[in-house]
Amino acid sequence: MSDTAPSSIHLRTIEALYTGHHGWLYGMLRKKLGNSMDAADLAQDTFTRILASNIAVIEQPRAYLRCVAGGILVNWYQRKALERAYLDALALLPAPEAPSPELRLIVLETLHDIDAMLDTLPPLVKRCFLLSQIGGLKYQAIADQLGVSLITVKRYMKQAFMQCLLLVD
Repeated sequence: MSDTAPSSIHLRTIEALYTGHHGWLYGMLRKKLGNSMDAADLAQDTFTRILASNIAVIEQPRAYLRCVAGGILVNWYQRKALERAYLDALALLPAPEAPSPELRLIVLETLHDIDAMLDTLPPLVKRCFLLSQIGGLKYQAIADQLGVSLITVKRYMKQAFMQCLLLVD
């Protein structure tokens, strides 16, 4: 079995999973979201993620689907909250200072990329980075708040900035 191409067993497993449970998953998501288009997108994202996982056996299909879809749903809610916060901040700007629709889209995509990058960091590193960059705290204040040494804060910040550099590439 190749790392890039799914095996025939995997494809049959996903096909059976999709055929047997897509309607149920879509209905569950539609009920949670109150929106059929978003539910269809998230159901498709769920099966796409499972297809990419290369899993061959699924013991409890609905529990597995609920778990995978739940993670995707959490990310979707976080993304929507981020978009709302950005749009709310834009609404406070005077009309001449408001960015163009194209720039808004670019900023939203960048915010989503940054948010996804931050989610890859260990929780303390992420918190340290946010306290510095959003909270404006000095490193010693962060160390005191997190109960770690100053050198640890510097190490966390280096780790976070390295992740940021990967985002730029």
